[in-house]
Amino acid sequence: MPVQLGQYPAPHHVVAHLSDPHLLADRLQYGVIDTVAGLQRALTRLSHVDPPPQALVFTGDLADKAEPAAYARLREVVEPAAAAMGAQVVWVMGNHDERAPYARALFDEDAGPDGAERPQDRVHDVDGLRIVALDTSVPDYHHGEITDEQLTWLADVLSTPAPHGTLLALHHPPIPVPMLRAAEIIELLDQDRLAAVLEGADVRGILGGHFHFSSYSTFAGIPVSVASATCYTSDPAPVDRFVSGVDGHQSVNVLHVYDDRVVTTLVPLADAPEVSGFPADVVAQVEALSPEERREILSRKSSGFYTSSADGED
Repeated sequence: MPVQLGQYPAPHHVVAHLSDPHLLADRLQYGVIDTVAGLQRALTRLSHVDPPPQALVFTGDLADKAEPAAYARLREVVEPAAAAMGAQVVWVMGNHDERAPYARALFDEDAGPDGAERPQDRVHDVDGLRIVALDTSVPDYHHGEITDEQLTWLADVLSTPAPHGTLLALHHPPIPVPMLRAAEIIELLDQDRLAAVLEGADVRGILGGHFHFSSYSTFAGIPVSVASATCYTSDPAPVDRFVSGVDGHQSVNVLHVYDDRVVTTLVPLADAPEVSGFPADVVAQVEALSPEERREILSRKSSGFYTSSADGED
């Protein structure tokens, strides 16, 4: 168990939040984006998180064209990585996914004759943290909706609190999008109806995707975390463009769940040159110090910790 270095205890859950991999069966996205490589970069970055995530939550648009081969490739890439981390995988439907191939490929379920209509809603228990995957997709459209039947189902699920509360994962985030007005056209409709169901429930956070860039807000008093895409991203400040998709700025989110809060950290996928730092074996030395020693060595501006590296050397 790591030594506590600050005033907060360790979180009781670590959750990785990925979104919009848009896998394709046999080609590059827009002729340039290797969606499989982007997903693999994300999983590699997450494999370095310590302690490792207990869940990998994918908030939709898993397959760009809903191809069975793309879903199969998704499982081939994700499931071994999740097993190595000891993490559960939580899949969520997006507007690019289709319900029948999604259910068949990811859950080995036959969606039946009503497969295009039956929402893919599921509940996952992650060591007492409940994660609800809510299907906000609308067949043949890109905007999001939640049916009366789904809201009734969700209310029933939430009527019994989970030991560590609930995370609600859905593709269409219920927040404004002032940096991408085009997304207003394909947002989640009738959000007030969802807010009514969540009022007084044990939902600790809402996870979404869809925008292809990171964003944060609240909904019904609940923190909302939107993860960027692992394929291409939306430039939130383009020049003379209504919409601009770019090959850059891809990232994933890591959530640390505490008794009274959730902390979200953005993890970029691109490598960057290190300009300062210390090796990992320093951790044991820091933990061996008393709190007073740590403060004097690591907080005092005149300590050797800082003066020895003032010229750029560790």
